[in-house]
Amino acid sequence: MKKDVTTHSRSGLRWPLKMAWRDGKASGKKLVLFMASIIIGIAAVVAIESFSNNIRDNVALQSKSLMGADFIIDSDKPISEEVQNIIDSLGGADAREIGFASMAAFPKAESTKLVRVRGLEKGFPFYGDLETTPATAAQSFQEQKGALVDATLMMQFNLKPGDPIKIGDITLPISGALNSVPGSSSLFSSIAPPVLIPFELIEKTGLIQTGSRIDYKYYFVAPPETDMEQLDKKLDPRLDAADADLDTHTSTSQRLGRRYENFGKFLNLIAFIALLLGCVGIASAINIYLKEKLKMVAILKCLGATRRQTFMIYLLQIAGMGLLGGVVGTGAGLLLQRLFPWLLSDLLPIEIAVTYSPGVIIMGVILGVVMSVLFALYPLIGTLYVSPLQALRVEEKSRRRSRTSAVLVSLAVFTFIFLFALWLLENVKYSLAFLAGLIVTFSILALLARLFMRAIKKYFPKGWSFTARQSLLNLFRPQNQTLTLVLAIGVGTFLISTLYFTKDMLLAQASLDAEAESPNLILLDVQQEQQEEVAATIRENELRVINNIPIVTMRVRSIKGRPVNEIREDSTSKVNGWILSHEFRVTYRDSLIASEILESGEWIPQFNSEGVVPVSISSDFAEDAKVTLGDNIIFNVQGMMLRTRVTSIRTVDWARMQMNFSLVFPKGVLEKAPQFRVLTTQVRDDAASAELQRDIVNQFPNVSIIDLRQVLKVIEDILGKIAWLINFMALFSILTGIIVLLGAVRTSKYQRLRESVLLRTIGARSSQILKITALEYFYLGALGSLAGVILSLVSSLLLAWLLFDSAFVPSLMPFLVLFPGITLLVLLIGLGNSIGVIKSPPLEVLRKESR
Repeated sequence: MKKDVTTHSRSGLRWPLKMAWRDGKASGKKLVLFMASIIIGIAAVVAIESFSNNIRDNVALQSKSLMGADFIIDSDKPISEEVQNIIDSLGGADAREIGFASMAAFPKAESTKLVRVRGLEKGFPFYGDLETTPATAAQSFQEQKGALVDATLMMQFNLKPGDPIKIGDITLPISGALNSVPGSSSLFSSIAPPVLIPFELIEKTGLIQTGSRIDYKYYFVAPPETDMEQLDKKLDPRLDAADADLDTHTSTSQRLGRRYENFGKFLNLIAFIALLLGCVGIASAINIYLKEKLKMVAILKCLGATRRQTFMIYLLQIAGMGLLGGVVGTGAGLLLQRLFPWLLSDLLPIEIAVTYSPGVIIMGVILGVVMSVLFALYPLIGTLYVSPLQALRVEEKSRRRSRTSAVLVSLAVFTFIFLFALWLLENVKYSLAFLAGLIVTFSILALLARLFMRAIKKYFPKGWSFTARQSLLNLFRPQNQTLTLVLAIGVGTFLISTLYFTKDMLLAQASLDAEAESPNLILLDVQQEQQEEVAATIRENELRVINNIPIVTMRVRSIKGRPVNEIREDSTSKVNGWILSHEFRVTYRDSLIASEILESGEWIPQFNSEGVVPVSISSDFAEDAKVTLGDNIIFNVQGMMLRTRVTSIRTVDWARMQMNFSLVFPKGVLEKAPQFRVLTTQVRDDAASAELQRDIVNQFPNVSIIDLRQVLKVIEDILGKIAWLINFMALFSILTGIIVLLGAVRTSKYQRLRESVLLRTIGARSSQILKITALEYFYLGALGSLAGVILSLVSSLLLAWLLFDSAFVPSLMPFLVLFPGITLLVLLIGLGNSIGVIKSPPLEVLRKESR
């Protein structure tokens, strides 16, 4: 045998590979469940990454259909002569649209609803389709001078084609139900569903008035050879200077693709955590597995095998297991991705055609090998220090692993995690934050597990019953799985419970604004001369006017003496682009409101002198405009230049569902400027809201009404859908933890057989052994899930304090459902896998021991 080993030592990897295969066939069952945890993690990563690629590719392919044209010129006010000249130079627009939010009345249903009115010229869309029921309505509504009404809205009010809809001063027949239309935002459509009418009827509605937010769009079909990037570079600066904007189908698809790609990256990190948990299980399994192989390693070294050869035998085994896990996991992930179009159907604006990316497939296979080897290296290093004397059962402690090698392995693991996160996030700061958060979370859970075991040892309850004491002893017996299972169960619970805490915190914060004295109904676009009559109508409905807010529109003309056009052309400028092109809605008042805190400067309530006007800006505006106290800003107030100086900076809680402003002026400045009003009130229930809306729409068709309770419901529905998806991904972590648990039980099953024999030898009954096992897994499940819930409670509290600046009211869901549910699950799995151990006859163990 020694000659055989020596001979094969000259053949490189041939002999270690053959030995790895022989030994693997005999021992593979011990590691198959841990390989399953790698498979699940890789399946999650591959599924999400492949689906993210599909979204990006489909958005790019369908970009024209999403927009309905090759490019759009749009403005939020009637276009200037300069913009008209640009449109004429392009050969004129192929179609036009005027859109705005308005209240619509449905006489048959005796109901009103805030809708998005879109007046379209014939021909639009040039790509994609207006999907309607009946299908002929997409064309006939133009000839019939009718309206296409959102299909969900028609179902809500039980409307049918031919029923009337009143928009402003005109009443139109409904031509059909609108199922989809290019250019609609799914989120805004939930609050203000789209209604399409012929372009020429817009003026007849009488709703285009001072202060109304009107969108003017000009659609173009470009020749096939047109370079959209060059067109954007050429026209966008000129249009920005003229208070207009250019959107090409390529830029729109890139922006939309990034939005969903970022969400995919977030889900990918959750999947990556599931994969890391599987790797923790692999490391634990390999550690136990190699302890059983130490005698064989010592024998091989006695026969002449080198340290390198014995090391390579088990390294090749692990690499093979990782390769197989990578292949199977990648295949499972490609199948799993077919679920995501169904799971995300309500959040995606397009139909997703599922394809398979070769790059993702290669990534999945390589990931399986790399992660398995990386996390197995530390226990594998132990084989290098096994003495041949251990083959003779000489009690000799093997030399400690090299500290240098342990540090290098740890650095390799952390470097890989950082690089993988960087590949997903494409941001060094976020990748470092992810790595740091991961290290902190795992460290805290590991520390809790070790402290728990140490506390049991130090304060062992000697007065407890035999079964209770033995179950505690099992938590720190040789080859225990306490640390591994607490990590796996704890991280999975942490992900899900953090989600519930954060979601409920956001909804609670929004709900607070609907309580007590806070308004929940907002009346927009109230003209100056209408405010008294509108207020009287509110009072006639036994409601009170909570706020009567003046709104003045203006744009930034110059910042610190530099005109906005000059800033736009300065490639080194750090001023955010939205500051230069946005039409600000501002107000004037003499005091701060509940959602504002004076950060710096002096609040000036009244301005009676001439000269430079004081203005209070939000901290967000200050950061984006790169201005501070004392800086000068000139505003264009509908043709009049207003010179201002920043006298105070406010922190604004934008999450509060109320009227907040970036710019606030003191009284005595804007009273004579063209303006409109926003009135707010609070309604008790749906009936009171519907009655007031009917009265307002009948008397003041130009006034739009937003019911904040409906907005809150839409937000809650969207958060619920996102939460469901994140729960689905977090389930991979829980499932990985369960498989790690199954593997731990399977790996230590022989040891448990010996324990069972010993316990029976001293007189223990099967029922007692069953109770010992049940208590052990109850402790593990309770410790892991409770640690995860408490850790998520702390992290959510920090999020509320540092990020959301909000009071934190913990959700009861993690405590009442997750904690007992996961504990029970761990208990059932542990018992299910241990029944065979308990029922095994003692003679069976003795026979195995003799063999």
